[in-house]
Amino acid sequence: MTSTRADFVAAFDLDGTLVDTPGAIVETFTAVFAATSVPAPAAPAIRATIGMPLERAFAGLLGVPPDDGAVADAVRRYQAHFREHILPRARALVFPGVAEGLAALRGDGMVLAVATSKVTPSAEALLAAAGLRHLFHHVIGADQVTRPKPDPEMGRLVLRRSGLAAGDAVMVGDTVHDIAMAGAAGMRSIAVTYGVHGLAELLPAAPTAVADLFADVVTSVRALRRKSIVPLQESAP
Repeated sequence: MTSTRADFVAAFDLDGTLVDTPGAIVETFTAVFAATSVPAPAAPAIRATIGMPLERAFAGLLGVPPDDGAVADAVRRYQAHFREHILPRARALVFPGVAEGLAALRGDGMVLAVATSKVTPSAEALLAAAGLRHLFHHVIGADQVTRPKPDPEMGRLVLRRSGLAAGDAVMVGDTVHDIAMAGAAGMRSIAVTYGVHGLAELLPAAPTAVADLFADVVTSVRALRRKSIVPLQESAP
């Protein structure tokens, strides 16, 4: 008799892994700076912050502590602009093959989770707008941990919520923060090359596998799941 308990969890970063938002994130940061007296940083400097919590990103770009009032104001402006201008475009920003691939993995009986540096309400809103929320069992944002990626705390929270061990889990992400978090949590990882960080940046982080397309992600997740399952030995007569 087949058990109904899930035996594997696949966790996914959101921005740059499931949804093609890096360009939209740069656009939103630029709009926030345009509303202030501070000159906007160059696009590469903004892209380098993707994968960090907003407070940390704005603090670095503004050159002030994270608890500075200017950071809180910038985060509020960012979230308002994202809701108004980016969320309505979310469905068009989903990477090719993501919706179908996630549905296939969920159909395999896996637990699917999002582990993102966005705060949970923002992640929930983006997933809903993109038409992907119903595919995930858990959505874990930066506000649910005290130490963000690349610290392993978020990966360990994924494991606790899923009731599974690190050997029965994989993290899929487009930045070295995702891959480092997975490694520190004892999870395997799949680095996607179509997001923020390219192959040259991702390889030194030692991902378990590399994927150029989401279809490759699905293939790799399934292969890693098969390797994690140890068949029961038949009892001796």
